[in-house]
Amino acid sequence: MKMYVSGKWIESTETINVVNPYDSQIIDTVPKGNFHDVDKAIASAVRGSEVMAALPAYRRFEILRKTADLLEERIEEFAKIITQEEGKTINEARGEVQRAVQTISLSGEEAKRLYGETIPLDGAPTWSGQFGFTIRIPVGVVAAISPFNFPLNLVAHKVGPAIAAGNSVIVKPATDTPLSALKLTEILLESGLPEEGIQCITGTGSSIGDNLVSDKRIRKITFTGSQEVGEHICKVAGLKKVTMELGSNSPLIIMPDADIEKVAAATISSGFSNAGQVCISAQRIITHESIYSDYLDELSSQVNAMNVGDPLNESTLMGPMVRAEDASRVNEWIQTAVESGARTLVGGGFSGAVHQPTVVADVDPDMKISCEELFGPAVAVTPCSNIDQAIELANDTNFGLSAAIFTQDIDVAMRFAKDVHSGNLMINSGPQWRTDLMPYGGVKDSGMGKEGPKYAIEEMTELKMVVYHP
Repeated sequence: MKMYVSGKWIESTETINVVNPYDSQIIDTVPKGNFHDVDKAIASAVRGSEVMAALPAYRRFEILRKTADLLEERIEEFAKIITQEEGKTINEARGEVQRAVQTISLSGEEAKRLYGETIPLDGAPTWSGQFGFTIRIPVGVVAAISPFNFPLNLVAHKVGPAIAAGNSVIVKPATDTPLSALKLTEILLESGLPEEGIQCITGTGSSIGDNLVSDKRIRKITFTGSQEVGEHICKVAGLKKVTMELGSNSPLIIMPDADIEKVAAATISSGFSNAGQVCISAQRIITHESIYSDYLDELSSQVNAMNVGDPLNESTLMGPMVRAEDASRVNEWIQTAVESGARTLVGGGFSGAVHQPTVVADVDPDMKISCEELFGPAVAVTPCSNIDQAIELANDTNFGLSAAIFTQDIDVAMRFAKDVHSGNLMINSGPQWRTDLMPYGGVKDSGMGKEGPKYAIEEMTELKMVVYHP
């Protein structure tokens, strides 16, 4: 595929292979953009920002509504692309496309709800008849840098709100998974988006990332990815608005009154979907010692029943990781934990990019598999003696994106909600639960700012204060 820069689909002298992680087959090639392409894209986006700002809110809504409709008509096409370039199962991919439809639809609706408020200036002792109100305006050019693990919906979470707010947007998709973003760009243009309202530039972060985020013509950066890259972006960005959706090692607390079968199922859905490559995957399973053995038995039984393999097979529950080297890294972390006293109950092996879903028990919280972000298909189970210790263990991390608890005790649940340091808190669900309309974002090293169309749009606009003096 070509990339979209300055109103044209263009090629490059250098290309990048897009590889199916399951069978290592090349499924497509995309241009490897350079700093000249970035400069053209930004110049075009600056022109496009003026066109976008002049578009009435209803017209922006119509464009996004049509995009959502076209996306829904092409669910199978997009799902196959996602599975082939990223490796998640075809059923998971269909779910991602359906979520992207919702994200784009919600963004369109929010385009009609951009409003200010009157300010009671007569509440000030110096008031002498002034009338005050606020208005929201687009920031201008938004740089949207997306990760590989949700190559369509996380692009939608950045592009939809940017357009709804009246901005132009430059999309930099993940190097491994650029096809979904390019296809979404096609649909947006087909739906009537002005030709310079979007750019989609492909290439490696090392070759074009700094040129993009450091440019003063970019007013807003929205990034989803690792803490390390997020910190680097913030250092080189300069004075810009930023939203950082970074990593985590999400805790799941299990109290004695929990339904063990239900918790085990939630552990699988939260810990192993997309081969554990989700920033809010259940990673640290903090389990009350009174049910520790029963939980491990039930979880092991359910994990053993998982069908792992070809992600295009309808019966497959877990596919490969995005790269073979990531499977190797996950396995190294597991082996290091075992060498330090942990036990592998289920799984533990890998072949190529396919790593078996793995349960690691008796994990010390200081082990790497617990205290850093694994981003792979393994869960680290640690016993606790009471809710106080569970909360202490949950908070013993630099991250804070999502956390969960299973309990029937409302006092314990509310204590968890109040005292656990996390941006998202789930009660009687795994930490991976998310719906696309809710405010979503982390605390501590998990980032800053919120996603969810309504909340993202607020961060992609500027608030102006207007005072009329009679």
